[in-house]
Parts: sequence; C-alpha cells; structure tokens
Amino acid sequence: MSSAVSAPSGLRTVLRAPFVRRLLVFSQTGRLPMAAAPLALLLFAREEHGLTLAALVVAAYTAGMAVSAPLLARIVDRWRQPPVLWGSAVLSGAGFVVVAASGHSMPIMLAGAVGAGFGTPPLEACLRALWPNLVPAENVAAAYSLDLAVQEVIYVTGPLVTLAAVGFAGPPAGLLAAAVLQIAGVAGFALTPVVRTWRGEAGARHWAGPLRVPRFVVIVAGVICAGAAVGSLPVAVTGYAEAAGSRALSGWLLAAQAAGALIGGLFYTRAAPGGPGRLPLTAAALAAGFVPLLLVPGPALMAALLAVSGLSLPPLLTAVFLAADRLTPPGTAVEAFAWIITAFTVGSAAGAAITGPLVSDGIRYGFAFAPIAGLLAVAAMSAATLGARVRV
Repeated sequence: MSSAVSAPSGLRTVLRAPFVRRLLVFSQTGRLPMAAAPLALLLFAREEHGLTLAALVVAAYTAGMAVSAPLLARIVDRWRQPPVLWGSAVLSGAGFVVVAASGHSMPIMLAGAVGAGFGTPPLEACLRALWPNLVPAENVAAAYSLDLAVQEVIYVTGPLVTLAAVGFAGPPAGLLAAAVLQIAGVAGFALTPVVRTWRGEAGARHWAGPLRVPRFVVIVAGVICAGAAVGSLPVAVTGYAEAAGSRALSGWLLAAQAAGALIGGLFYTRAAPGGPGRLPLTAAALAAGFVPLLLVPGPALMAALLAVSGLSLPPLLTAVFLAADRLTPPGTAVEAFAWIITAFTVGSAAGAAITGPLVSDGIRYGFAFAPIAGLLAVAAMSAATLGARVRV
C-alpha cells in the first residue's frame, strides 16, 4: 500500500502540521455565522413580519454572500489574506448590527442583511488555498477531506448557538452573537503567521479569472446541481417531520445527515487523491445515496438513510477542489475555490426553492428532486472529464 493511502498517517500528518489545528478552530468559528445567521435573521424578522417577508431577509443575506465570495477571493489572490478578511468581517458585523437596530423596518433589515452577507469573510476559500503550504503534497487531499468533514459541525452547532443566544437575551442577541463569532474567528485566523506571510501566485490576469477554463466551468455547473440536491433535503425533511407530527424531528434528521457527511469526510482522508475519473464516481455515489429516501420510511430508518446520503458529499467536494487545483491558472486558487463555494450556495438555494412546491404535492415528490439533481451533477462531472486522462 502506498504512503498516500496509509491513512491514519495521512490524517495524523495533517493534524500535526504547524498551525493546522489553530486554523481549523478559528476558521470554523469564523464560518459559524453561515449556519447561525439565517436562523437568527429569520427569528428576528419573524417578530414583526410574516414568514414570507422574513424569508426575504434571509434570501438577501444569502444573495449578498453569493455575489461577494468570488470578488473578495479575487482580491485575496492579487493581494493578501488578512486585509480582506478584516475588512469584510467589519462590514459583515456592521450589517448584523444594522439589522438588530433596525426597529424591524423592512428596508433597513434588507440593507443590513445584504451588507452582512456581502461582507462574509472568505475563510473557507482562504484556508483551502493554504493547504499546499501547510502539508506535504501527498496529504493535500486528506486535508481537504478533513476540512470538509469538520465543516459539517458548523451546520449542527450554528443553529444551536442562535437558539441559545435568542433564548438568553432575545432575537437581537442571535444577530450580535453571529457578528462576534465571525470577528473572533477572523482575528485568530488572520493573526496566524502562515496567513500573514501567504501570497498568491503570480500569473497572467484575465477578467474571467478561473472561469476562462471551460472544463472548470462545467465542474462549477456540476457543483450547482449537487448543491441543489443537497439544498432540497432540508425542505423535504421539514415536510416529512410535519407530516410525522413533530416539526422538531427535522433538526434531528438533518443532524443525522450532517453526521453522515462528517463520517464520510473522515474516512475519505484514508483515500489516495485519485484523478479526473474520481469526479463522476463520487457524484454517482452522492446521487445513489438519495434514492432510498424515496421509500419515506419511519423516522429511525429515515435518519439512517439520511446519514448514508451524506457520506459521499465530502469525497465529491474533495475531488472538485483537487480538480480546481489542477485546472485553474496560477494566481486564481482562492477565486476558484470561492466560485465552487458560491456555486454550491446558489444551487442549494435553488434546490430549496424548487422543492417547496413539490413537498406540497406529496412528501415523496419532495425527496424525488435530490436524485434527479444528483444525476445532472453526474452528467456534468462526466463531461468535465472527457478527454482527460482518467486515473481513479
């Protein structure tokens, strides 16, 4: 067995590398508002407005985040990480404060939510650009998998942090907690020596950045489809839980899916990096994992099936990030990673929007969207590998 596959050592090598544990902790802390803020915004806006208008505030936050991620990442590629992280964190924190102090005025809340989303620090893309500087080349894939696995903790703890803050001091506290956590995470991350000394690669600049590579564009399209599949599940699961007579059940079911992704990511740190052929294989595994959900079984079995459906997500995204490393031009690493993150976010939002009406027609219809979107992701990833040398 090659050293790249001797996995325990791969994971240990990543965790023992200088600054890795610190960067993981502060990156997760700074990214916690990505999971905490939507619920905080919803609970705050819901006090004085209907659910539709409250959801509009959350959509404004998500839209701001999706638009800014590639722009901030491009600045990082051409400059340095700390100034961009500090500036964006201050802007985002100010946006949360504006919403909290808005007096529930809808225009002010929308403006604050857009600012909070637009200023979301690109910690995720920044950390992934650092991995080649932190660990040996043969362990970069394991580092991506570990990062993606640990990220699942955010989506379990983020809403809990919001609920705790709101329960302790009311809805504005959820927004302020998101701002404080974000700035604290950025502070610890940006002050790390390897972050302060990192510089983007020099390279020919182009207005399209990494999107001038056609194969990368196809991969981004596949990520949108995968994001749509994953983003459809919270809506379908919520409908399932309500039909089962317990809305709180949805939280446990989604936590089971996140636990599955965590397990899948940790196990995938044991795998060799693979080549282009890994993209359609991991996408196919993700799509296949959604099919058993169409059985709509009882809650215990549904939790198990959701956990299984989450197993293949970190392997797919790891393969995507490795492909981005190989395909994109020098000096565009952070922006390329940001486009992947944005694509997944946009796809997730679209999947949720499409699934809403389907759930109203029947729970099984709601769960049917994920495997269809997953198949589209398989088609895109297969097209992206055409003509490439396949090594799985």
